[in-house]
Amino acid sequence: MSLSTEGEGRVLNPAFISVLQALPKAELHCHLDGSLRPGTLLALSEARGITLPHHDAAALARWMRVDDAHNLEEYLARFEITLAVMQTAEELERIAHELVLDAALDGVRYLEVRFCPSLNMREGLSGDDVMNAVLHGLMRGEKETGTVARCIVCALRSLPWPHSMEMAELAVAYQQRGVVAFDLAGGELGNPAHEHAAAFEYARNNNLAVTVHAGEGDGAGSIHEALHRCGANRLGHGTRLQEDAALEAYVVDRRIPLEVCPTSNVQTHAVPSFAEHPMQRYLALGAVVTINTDNTMMSGVTLTEEYSACAQYLGWDFSTLARVSLNAFDAAFLPYTARVALRERAAREIAQLATAVPPMYLGAEAAV
Repeated sequence: MSLSTEGEGRVLNPAFISVLQALPKAELHCHLDGSLRPGTLLALSEARGITLPHHDAAALARWMRVDDAHNLEEYLARFEITLAVMQTAEELERIAHELVLDAALDGVRYLEVRFCPSLNMREGLSGDDVMNAVLHGLMRGEKETGTVARCIVCALRSLPWPHSMEMAELAVAYQQRGVVAFDLAGGELGNPAHEHAAAFEYARNNNLAVTVHAGEGDGAGSIHEALHRCGANRLGHGTRLQEDAALEAYVVDRRIPLEVCPTSNVQTHAVPSFAEHPMQRYLALGAVVTINTDNTMMSGVTLTEEYSACAQYLGWDFSTLARVSLNAFDAAFLPYTARVALRERAAREIAQLATAVPPMYLGAEAAV
């Protein structure tokens, strides 16, 4: 991982980084179309006759990492490259399956993968075809690794509201088959969430959880709409929440989780640098902060690397990182009993891991 806008931060002991990789983690904000293996993108592109600028996986990975965007919209433009190889059931299942395998190797015990099915329907697949392929890939990965994998269906802000209703209906239709929530994603500025309020009402009326991308490419007013016009149970990013003190207090007091994606926020210029990310403020206020990758390919980051960067640039110790990890299990869109079971298992593993933490990183408080 390289954050070009950062100073060096503190140098982390390799033993501590190993502990962070072993730390049981939950990933709540991860986009399928931004998290392909570079080798898979290369192979699928070659099979389709698509020419990419690099012909080895390492070079392609460096090229796909978006470090040159000026805003969220430019960051999102790179997704057309991955979507070109996500148009058949076989492609979708492979990518979803591999994502679970890679997450498991990174210490992820619970994974929520989100995507917009309509973007995978350009070559004749139906919504059902897309959902079945992705969910089958996720379930294969879960069976092979033990990492619980679930799906969030996204609608896109930039498309007219009938699109979001179609996506909400698809999400509800699959909520007993692996879909755990409905989301609104895409270019935020100039595309207000209230235009899609009917879709969110449909999802909520059918007892489906709701999360909304907000406060990333637009200000606190966007977060207000996500909460009060769409009924968000969690906030995707929520980066600019601090711009409205009353709303910030509302989020903290109502225990509304923040799906923070710090590396991505630096890349899209939602924040000037990792060290200046307001998640430090939100955590100090008592907010339910969770750490996520957003897109493992476009952001060129694993969840362990996100946790490591929090230690490097924000000085978070093991106790703080463990607390943030458990926040993510608490915030998972799972049935309560399943959520508690995963959380309790993670807490036991964290207690055991604490014995291997170098003393300088341990922290004053008990991890669990």
